[in-house]
Amino acid sequence: MSDLGTSQIQGDPSSPQVSSLRLICTRLAQRYQSLLDRSTPHALGRWGATVILGLLYMIRVFILQGWYIVTYALGIYHLNLLVAFLSPKIEPSLLEDSDDDIALPKHHNEEFRPFIRRLPEFKFWYSATKAVLVAMVMTFFEMFNIPVFWPILVLYFIMLTCMTMKRQIRHMIKYRYVPFSHGKTRYRGKEDTGDIFIS
Repeated sequence: MSDLGTSQIQGDPSSPQVSSLRLICTRLAQRYQSLLDRSTPHALGRWGATVILGLLYMIRVFILQGWYIVTYALGIYHLNLLVAFLSPKIEPSLLEDSDDDIALPKHHNEEFRPFIRRLPEFKFWYSATKAVLVAMVMTFFEMFNIPVFWPILVLYFIMLTCMTMKRQIRHMIKYRYVPFSHGKTRYRGKEDTGDIFIS
């Protein structure tokens, strides 16, 4: 009798409570993943919701007049995500000497190869949204409200953004790639005029 009581207290995987809890967690995880899968093609709606969440966060920080360190960390994290989103998956400097097929095309008459990002759009959105939600939750705890002179953080963030984007644009110019591809160019043949040719 005592063995049964101790196995349930310690969380024995064979106990009914633990197995039902695992089943509930598994079902919740499956529903969450299904929701994410259904939202994948709706990029505009996803980003719209994230922008609204970000605006709500900024309004909350403005009204409360605090949590500037959290906001600064959120901005730095979003900047890092943006740089990863704009960067190619494989560094072009590593491909200069090799003759691999994965190199970016350098001339307009080469075969079309889509731009492959280091951070795909969906993962970019998912990480950015999670970061906004975590920052929002942190504003409910006073221990994260570290007093700081916020204009210095704003100035430093602007300088860091300018330097980072300048470096990224120089990288794009040096290796001649554009991080946005719209697919292969489609050529249209002659229009059908309806004329009948008799031989």
